[in-house]
Amino acid sequence: MAGAGAGGGYGDANQRIDYVFKVVLIGDSAVGKSQILARFARNEFSLDSKSTIGVEFQTRTLLIDHKTVKAQIWDTAGQERYRAVTSAYYRGAVGAMLVYDITKRQTFDHIPRWLEELRNHADKNIVIILIGNKCDLENQRDVPTEDAKEFAEKEGLFFLETSALEATNVETAFVTVLTEIYNILNKKNLTADESQGNGNSASLSGQKIIVPGPSQELPARRNMCCQAS
Repeated sequence: MAGAGAGGGYGDANQRIDYVFKVVLIGDSAVGKSQILARFARNEFSLDSKSTIGVEFQTRTLLIDHKTVKAQIWDTAGQERYRAVTSAYYRGAVGAMLVYDITKRQTFDHIPRWLEELRNHADKNIVIILIGNKCDLENQRDVPTEDAKEFAEKEGLFFLETSALEATNVETAFVTVLTEIYNILNKKNLTADESQGNGNSASLSGQKIIVPGPSQELPARRNMCCQAS
């Protein structure tokens, strides 16, 4: 987690941006991907949200370890007819949120297919978090938390249950992914600086998209259910 070093804002046009991280939202239609994005990017929730058509993205700027990070969050329709956008959608992504609806078992059962697609098209070191959305509907739960935890641990994913309606864990989910991306990048920069040895290595600050190198190891994943503080 980012701890005291992380914070967020909803827009300052004059702010200097150190990094831009592209994060993609994937999962079946109607699991709440657009609502999660709206809650994070604008702190909004719409009860009459319509299905996403094609692809859209929103941004939000945060401070991580005293660096200004712009999160560029991409959202796409879950319907099969939009699968043609796949390659372009994943290109340059350094983070992914794999979303299912805890009240609809089928959306969780489809997660392995979404994960396979993600891994086939995205950078192999992309930071991934599994999201069980709509945890405010506990009395309609159809996916036990333990099932999702077990899957996340097996696949090496972060895991959280969220409620876009009640804003539960939405901020935590995004900050977890963005901070992990930043930590991997920072570690890579330190390694590069050490190998250069002459202090003349080029700065990565201000570059549009930073993709983790193939040699980076991700630390152990953290799992949290909906009741997490």
